[in-house]
Amino acid sequence: MKFTERLRASACILTGAALAAACGGGEPESAAPADAAGSAPAQADRVVVYSARAEHLIKPIFDRYTEETGVEVAYTTDKEQPLIQRLLAEGENTDADMLLTVDAGNLWYAAEQGVLRPVESQVLEQNIPEHLQDPQNRWFALSVRARTVVYSTERVDPQSLAGYADLADDEWQGRLCLRTSKKVYNQSLVAMLIARHGEERAEEIVRGWVDNLATDVFSNDTKLMEAILAGQCDVGVVNTYYFGRLQKERGTELAMALHWPPGDTGGVHINVSGGGVTKHAPRPEAAVALLEWLSSPAAQEMFAGLNLEFPANPAVAADPLVAAWGEFEASDMPVAQAGELQAAAVKLMDRAGYR
Repeated sequence: MKFTERLRASACILTGAALAAACGGGEPESAAPADAAGSAPAQADRVVVYSARAEHLIKPIFDRYTEETGVEVAYTTDKEQPLIQRLLAEGENTDADMLLTVDAGNLWYAAEQGVLRPVESQVLEQNIPEHLQDPQNRWFALSVRARTVVYSTERVDPQSLAGYADLADDEWQGRLCLRTSKKVYNQSLVAMLIARHGEERAEEIVRGWVDNLATDVFSNDTKLMEAILAGQCDVGVVNTYYFGRLQKERGTELAMALHWPPGDTGGVHINVSGGGVTKHAPRPEAAVALLEWLSSPAAQEMFAGLNLEFPANPAVAADPLVAAWGEFEASDMPVAQAGELQAAAVKLMDRAGYR
């Protein structure tokens, strides 16, 4: 079943009604200009968010929420680990009501560290398919990104491409580019390989990737794609929204395209950004209300357009640029497994020499 069809089917099961629509993470930047912790008393017209999503993405979304509801959203942006450690250090004294971050591995880690609470919400259950939620309802996806294969349209026949495991084949010797293993996106990808193939086979695949590298690993997906365009390598693995950003910057006629691994190879690896209510939220009701609104069509359209991600809510269509990449069959693995197996993935990558 194609990705958007699967999301629509999930929504129909949840809501009992047909939904008429098809189905974009950035990385943290500077701190937002609002207070994220302090002595302000709890009040119904204010909610405080710790966000590992960049300000240029969340500010317009929060501004719209304030316009629609009158509730002020105060926020701080930082990387996910400092935010999680801050919540642990603050404990019951925190002023944060919600945590937003990218990658199911980070969401899983936050939940396992005990900084998120379970949320019972019919709205969230209706808007977000089950495989995009924490099994204990401690976090919910708010946008979806695919981490898939990108290739040179000048030097690669797309018929020669299959799944992630096939990039370990001899055909790609000296032709593969990868982003560093230190990035959580690749850790989650390898975690899902472990879930599908078992640890022994997953290690064989990753060793094959390392053997096929054309150059040193890259610090980000944009540099990887620039290397493909420059002829340093022919194929790589990227998050789709980085491809969309490059299309917007340089025009859609790039000599590069996305390849969707077919279902018989395990399908396309998807990951999420998402959020949850903090364990010691001073304003839990306000936090749940904001989280519910973030799953609504109005907010989902903004996530999809501002960062070229796929909406987590199946009732919302993807941005036209994203939709033009075509349909794909997503992996059927619950995204929470990316977190559960992430420690094993990191150890595996180290053994395989993937730096």
